[in-house]
Amino acid sequence: MPMFRIRRIHDDAIASNRSAIAQVQEILRAQFPGAPASDADDLAEKLRNPLKYRFRSILFVADDSRGKVKGFALLLHAPDLRFCYLDFVSAAISRTGLGIGGALYQRLREETIALKSLGLFFECLPDDPALSPDPVVRAQNASRLRFYERYGARPIAGTAYETPLKAGDTDPPYLVYDDLGRDQPLSRTAARSIVRAILERKYGELCPKDYVDMVVGSFRDDPVRLRQPRYPGREIIRPAGEIPADERIALAFDETHSVHHVRERGYVESPVRVRSLRKSLEPTGLFDAVPVRRFADRHVEAVHDKDFLAYLQRVCEAVGDQPLYPYVFPIRNATRPPKDLAVRAGYYCIDTFTPLSKPAWLAARRAVDCALTAADELLRGRRQAYALVRPPGHHAERRSFGGFCYLNSTAIAAQFLSAHGRVAILDIDYHHGNGQQEIFYERSDVLTVSIHGHPRLAYPYFSGFREERGHGEGLGFNSNLPLPETVDGSAYRTALERALRRVKAFGPSFLVVALGLDTAKGDPTGSWSLGAKDFEQNGRLIGALRLPTLVVQEGGYDSRVLGANARAFFGGLWASAHEGRWRRRSTGAKPIRPTFAPAAKAGPTAT
Repeated sequence: MPMFRIRRIHDDAIASNRSAIAQVQEILRAQFPGAPASDADDLAEKLRNPLKYRFRSILFVADDSRGKVKGFALLLHAPDLRFCYLDFVSAAISRTGLGIGGALYQRLREETIALKSLGLFFECLPDDPALSPDPVVRAQNASRLRFYERYGARPIAGTAYETPLKAGDTDPPYLVYDDLGRDQPLSRTAARSIVRAILERKYGELCPKDYVDMVVGSFRDDPVRLRQPRYPGREIIRPAGEIPADERIALAFDETHSVHHVRERGYVESPVRVRSLRKSLEPTGLFDAVPVRRFADRHVEAVHDKDFLAYLQRVCEAVGDQPLYPYVFPIRNATRPPKDLAVRAGYYCIDTFTPLSKPAWLAARRAVDCALTAADELLRGRRQAYALVRPPGHHAERRSFGGFCYLNSTAIAAQFLSAHGRVAILDIDYHHGNGQQEIFYERSDVLTVSIHGHPRLAYPYFSGFREERGHGEGLGFNSNLPLPETVDGSAYRTALERALRRVKAFGPSFLVVALGLDTAKGDPTGSWSLGAKDFEQNGRLIGALRLPTLVVQEGGYDSRVLGANARAFFGGLWASAHEGRWRRRSTGAKPIRPTFAPAAKAGPTAT
């Protein structure tokens, strides 16, 4: 069976989404030739403009690693009446019977629950000989109704919904109701409002007012009755209890970081940092681990000077068993680098405490791959991704390293995304993000914003002042918010809200967050006093932007609180971005993949 994933298409802002929408339009036209052309032609606009179409359109696709769409489902959400309507679900031609339709339908049920809807409604052609005289067509209709009955979804009985629009027409649709396994009755009042909305909003051009009034008035039972099960024999499938993979935060992580371990007293950038974070984050159910992919050197060279990269790789390969620390800094003649590799370290470094060692290059280069993998997940349609990397990177400039940083993973990921839209970098590490500032200082397509300890008091000391606003084309596209030595959660949120207003005014397509957890109380490299509750609130503020967001791990060195603070931050970030829709349940159930994939939609517009 071919592998596929299910993901939501929010809009047509990125290339992968545009390609998916175009493929869905092809499937729509092929599988539903009797549907109006506008169903396919207007699909992208429906995603962008729910007010015009009086429904919020929610599109899911099942695609493979190459972006080939194997099936799709279109859900219509009416938040005013709290119901969802399944408009289309279909596998591509030659893809039916592979479990694609069933997987999509299960995903729609989870989405309907998350939207706090009363239930899921849709139309299905009848299996009654009086309504469907052709035995071949009737058998197909029965197969679909049998499939949906496995989920507890059955036609609403005792109404005139299946009355043909024209006398003599065959196969008028049933209205089917799925209560999502909650065994909750549907009231007559709610049913009448929902049926009127379906007929007027979706089929207003086809259904005369007297027809709508007649059908709505025929709903007399309170609560409404569902047809008795006609196809028993299998246990009813309940919605899965976990958050669907496409709604989780993509997590890019690689164990290569652990080879970079400087075993010297006082060197706080150690592997235990990542172990603490993983131990705390994995049980949350918020993350979906993705394999880290290898990316070409050109992505690194787009940000860092080639001579610097060549030196860094060469010196790391040549250094002995003891780490090499810079000790000569050629400030008087920076244009003439020393010949000796060890002496030349100070030519490329901004401090005396960032050592070069054999594993440093390997770990830093793999961190870049993690960040690019996570960034690429956004281009593939994810809304949130997390690159859990070390060593950090935000102090690395175009041709220098320092502050435990060798390659600027955050800047490299931002550069990668900038080919697909405007990017905002929000650096919330305790220390100034001098690397991103220097790299993008003369550009207007990448906004850099940093909240940090004032450079009079905090590393790196030489940059991060408020008056540094960019240069040339980049003037006004760099923003620094330096804060005093003592800062609590409330004061920090004031600065963060200001930074987010700047980000929002910029109107980016992507947000890259350089996440420093060294703003926490007791961190050995900081002086502020943020706690877990503050990190959660900060995450909520950032998530409220509802932008495709990449988080890249930077600082944070108190392993006693790292995990708790990260868990709070990501919990707030995810909950705010998802409007608090998903509630994790403790059932531990895994999604069930049915083997039957319905390939047709039944409704007044279908043949």
